[in-house]
Amino acid sequence: MNAEISTPTDELTQRLSATPRGARLARRLTGAQLAEWGHPHDTDVNDTAQHLVAELAANAVTHGRVPGRDFELRLLRLPGNTLRIEVSDARGDRRLRYVDDKDGEHGRGLILVTLLADTWGVTERDVGKTVWAEIGLGR
Repeated sequence: MNAEISTPTDELTQRLSATPRGARLARRLTGAQLAEWGHPHDTDVNDTAQHLVAELAANAVTHGRVPGRDFELRLLRLPGNTLRIEVSDARGDRRLRYVDDKDGEHGRGLILVTLLADTWGVTERDVGKTVWAEIGLGR
């Protein structure tokens, strides 16, 4: 029997190591997937998606890391020409927060997410949390 395996073309889900290398790979996978979906590198949509993933993955690796546990990247093309980016980590005990120290070197990632995403939020899970963001893919 020659059965054909079907893979959904509107979704990418990948577990990655909760390390800086895993965060970099998440960004690269996002760029490649968006290019495959018809949004080449160096387009606004691809760049925005990569920036969002970079921030969310960096937060998952820095603040959501649990030793021995991965984080998950999920990209979904939704109806209405919308891209949903989800980054899930295993740490549910830390709430997201804005850092308001003007002189601090860190803590501005969620401000960037707020500026770049059309909408974003957090969904609690049995283990950990998912931070998601949505952007329009244009026509």
